[in-house]
Amino acid sequence: MAASVLRLVHPGRRWGLVWIGSGSRQRSGTQTVPTSNEARGQSSVAQLSPHTAQKPRKGEHKWAAVVGLEIHVQIASNSKLFSGAQVCFAAPPNSLVSFFDASLPGTLPAGYQITQQRLPIAANGHLTYSAYMGKKRSQMLTKTVRIKQIQLEQDSGKSLHDDLRSQTLIDLNRAGIGLLEVVLEPDLCCGEEAAIAVRELQMILQALGTSQANMAEGQLRVDANISVHHPGEPLGVRTEVKNLNSLRFMAKAIDYEIQRQITELENGGKILNETRSFDYKLGCTMPMRDKEEKQDYRFMPEPNLPPLVLYDATSLPADADSQQVVNIDQLRDMLPELPSTTREKLVQQYGMLPEHSFTLLNEVGLLEFFQSVIKETRAEPKKVTNWVLNTLLHYLKQQNLAVSESPVTPAALAELLDLLDSKAISSSAAKQVFEELWKAEGKTAAQIVSEQQLELMQDREALEQLCQATLDGHPQVVMDVKNRNPKAINKLIGLVRRASLSRADPSLIKEILEKKLSL
Repeated sequence: MAASVLRLVHPGRRWGLVWIGSGSRQRSGTQTVPTSNEARGQSSVAQLSPHTAQKPRKGEHKWAAVVGLEIHVQIASNSKLFSGAQVCFAAPPNSLVSFFDASLPGTLPAGYQITQQRLPIAANGHLTYSAYMGKKRSQMLTKTVRIKQIQLEQDSGKSLHDDLRSQTLIDLNRAGIGLLEVVLEPDLCCGEEAAIAVRELQMILQALGTSQANMAEGQLRVDANISVHHPGEPLGVRTEVKNLNSLRFMAKAIDYEIQRQITELENGGKILNETRSFDYKLGCTMPMRDKEEKQDYRFMPEPNLPPLVLYDATSLPADADSQQVVNIDQLRDMLPELPSTTREKLVQQYGMLPEHSFTLLNEVGLLEFFQSVIKETRAEPKKVTNWVLNTLLHYLKQQNLAVSESPVTPAALAELLDLLDSKAISSSAAKQVFEELWKAEGKTAAQIVSEQQLELMQDREALEQLCQATLDGHPQVVMDVKNRNPKAINKLIGLVRRASLSRADPSLIKEILEKKLSL
């Protein structure tokens, strides 16, 4: 992956004259891309917890894990980088291939890859992400991983292995699609932390419109470089786990590989500098090829591509051609709101906890669902947050559904919360109504309440009679209340609610009982 570049350094800024395609990387062999049929390619990531690769036995040194990532992102475009062939997921094999894309041999059909690896379009950046630590996940920790470089290159074709027929089939639909490679320095320590960092980058790319970054469709793929060592000692030999195409599998693959290396070393074995793949069915990494011999990479300038000039107001060369330049200041002014800013606004605008803002953004489509409910209900934002994050999300995860597949629409939930907010129904009745709405039988919340007679009792006199009957029928519990047993009053409230078929307001029941008991 190579490119010729002239860098111009200014205080606090770094742009350059970049020859986008002036690196043609040629190598022998073909590329193999395992596929995955995981349905939830963009599922959320568990919050970060402290990581030690293996709990050390007494008198034994702890192991430290080092993880670096290479993240490959398909750029959102209608056509490929250097041909007019269309970009479309799940098209019939080899149906979106131009003559340029199909020049043979190999899965990189031209025999080489046009890339910017040697002198990339950007370098020396960083990605900031936050996660919650501790047993109760109550402590937010903000961390930074360094970005070594960002470069453009062509995507490769895909090899599909048919084990039953002992065949390997080639699909060139992906060959030549514009690919953004983000190389992260080895600043990560475990699979969970890596998944959180990649998810943050994924949301940024989606917010910018750079890529849809749908991992299930191969639009974002990760290679992980992993090694272990004793703290204070040199880094160990690293292995590379290729083509990780879901956050969950990536976290599992990294953690498995960390433990595999520790076990191998503790048993007197040796770690090979090799490329491995992750078998998601078995939950383990498998060898693909070793790296003991240097890969046959050769770099040469690509003469058919003109230079691309990146500049800001202070760095435009006097002799630059205005038709061959990109204005960085203009692009910066056009940037949309990034995830970190969105989270801050959610906390400030709705008074929600920071961790709730993370969940709303981490689950694809959940923020839009939440905002739609907010627009349509009179209920307080805190109540909306609680129902979306606890009730709705629980049902979705229980049935492994995406937010877009929810049987309960934002409008239906908003109507339910309005009924609850107006004290037309109790909290327990609202949960019953939600369960009925989830069955997707076409009924509204109001219809369900009416049919099942879930309205709160509005007749105070009738409720006072129920309370009195409950007191008369449970003298021992009344005695416990008078003896200041803190649980006794709650038992009485439960008994009255049961007698009212859960149609009585618990706070009103408590008020009546305390008055009758002179508490």
